[in-house]
Amino acid sequence: MRCPFCAHDNSQVKDSRPTEDNTAIRRRRQCEGCGARFTTFERVQLREVIVVKSGDKREPFDRAKIEQSVSLACRKRGVPQERIDQLVSGVQRQIETLGESEVPARDIGEMVMDGLRQLDAVAYIRFASVYRDFTEARDFEEFASTIQDVGGRDAGND
Repeated sequence: MRCPFCAHDNSQVKDSRPTEDNTAIRRRRQCEGCGARFTTFERVQLREVIVVKSGDKREPFDRAKIEQSVSLACRKRGVPQERIDQLVSGVQRQIETLGESEVPARDIGEMVMDGLRQLDAVAYIRFASVYRDFTEARDFEEFASTIQDVGGRDAGND
């Protein structure tokens, strides 16, 4: 494993353990070049999945993009990182078990929206505002009016 600090090619595994949801192995590593420590995660990948975006643009599936979007939507909402990881792992499992080599980006967006709807109403609205391209305050109002108390938290409580 290449060191993210000095780009040395060799590192030594100091500790390995499963993540809380048992979907990955967390490894603590130490660079043999500079001595820096860093963490890597090893996950099962069933097949290479290509995401079909608008305009027929294609790119490899990237779990980190979903994780970044969900984290941004949940920012300052008090959603534990463990729950975000579970949501992202669930979406990734759904995509991989579809059995398709190409998955439309809109399908992935809907999977994320379904997960956020159950996780946090405000995060759900935040994600939807970008995903559905809200352009006016009225768009937020209309969308928010369709949301009932989700997961015990009302969309109006911050």
